[in-house]
Amino acid sequence: MMLSRAKPAVGGDLPHADKRKKKGRKIPKLEELLSQRDFTGAITLLEFKRHVGEQEEDTNLWIGYCAFHLGDYKRALEEYESATKEENCNPEVWVNLACTYFFLGMYKQAEAAGFKAPKSRLQNRLLFHLAHKFNDEKKLMNFHQNLQDITEDQLSLASIHYMRSHYQEAIDIYKRILLDNREYLALNVYVALCYYKLDYYDVSQEVLAVYLQQIPESTIALNLKACNHFRLYNGKAAEAELKSLMDNASSSFEFAKELIRHNLVVFRGGEGALQVLPPLVDVIPEARLNLVIYYLRQDDVQEAYNLIKDLEPTTPQEYILKGVVNAALGQEMGSVSMKSLVMYSLQLHCCGKDQSERSSSASNKLTIRLICSSFRSSISPNLDSIVKRILCYLKTKKRNLSP
Repeated sequence: MMLSRAKPAVGGDLPHADKRKKKGRKIPKLEELLSQRDFTGAITLLEFKRHVGEQEEDTNLWIGYCAFHLGDYKRALEEYESATKEENCNPEVWVNLACTYFFLGMYKQAEAAGFKAPKSRLQNRLLFHLAHKFNDEKKLMNFHQNLQDITEDQLSLASIHYMRSHYQEAIDIYKRILLDNREYLALNVYVALCYYKLDYYDVSQEVLAVYLQQIPESTIALNLKACNHFRLYNGKAAEAELKSLMDNASSSFEFAKELIRHNLVVFRGGEGALQVLPPLVDVIPEARLNLVIYYLRQDDVQEAYNLIKDLEPTTPQEYILKGVVNAALGQEMGSVSMKSLVMYSLQLHCCGKDQSERSSSASNKLTIRLICSSFRSSISPNLDSIVKRILCYLKTKKRNLSP
């Protein structure tokens, strides 16, 4: 027997209650979406209004603002550059454009656009960071003097301390701000990052847990947790922590995908390094150094040298790795000058100036094996523990530099 339906299976009129419900819905206002940090919804609303001819003033600036906060810097760049070509463009667009250039790594363009912007605290902070990128100490100090005792400026100063390896100074600033602003939960991640850099992985985990209890899906926090597990346990434990991040990474958040791919290579002991790391060399700073380490582990010293020869070291880890590569190549070529370079790097950043501490690298191949015995996760360069092992070995052997 065929049963008849009370309503059609496909189509048909909606129940009256549903009609009333739909009719009662209101289109959200831009201010509501921005206050909820629903930047995807805000862009959708702005693009719809632009499409139907209801574009409001500064629509392109708001689209650029939302795209920037979604990490879509190329889209933000298009909107801001378009705004600068309009007559009577809002002068504030220049500082927004400069910030977008900065996040795209286009530092010269960022500086040029920044100087076109009206003087403001944001402009000063941007130029402060650009001075650091350009290693211009004079400009850095000038912009430093313009910083005020306000949260935004102090956070900017803390980030510079972090990038210059002054981790305790950064921690002091973050903790001081947290005392007055407990609701700034993200500062716990910054503090945890600093402790990670200082090799206090247990402390980093404890501080990080405060943030993850409230924001369990945070990309940066989960990545840092995985890196802590890598240091405390092993690559498998780290990869397990990274799994939730891999499952939840947004399709629009490209940086997270790159970070995950990079760290999986690290956690798996270099597996897939040649496929993953080369495209990331100029995207994730640690990618270049980890690729150099991979080449050294494969005894391909020439490729390691080609990759690091133009790098201007700014951290002890970079000096040490570049010195080791030069020493390895010097051994192959019989070059005394390259062996001298690695010794200078070790003296300058690890061994101090005392003559008794200036031990030889003994065997370059042994030093390379020690350095390459561990990959570094992309949260921070961390050759310190390996360097300590090298120095301990060197001091034990007490051999002099061979000509």
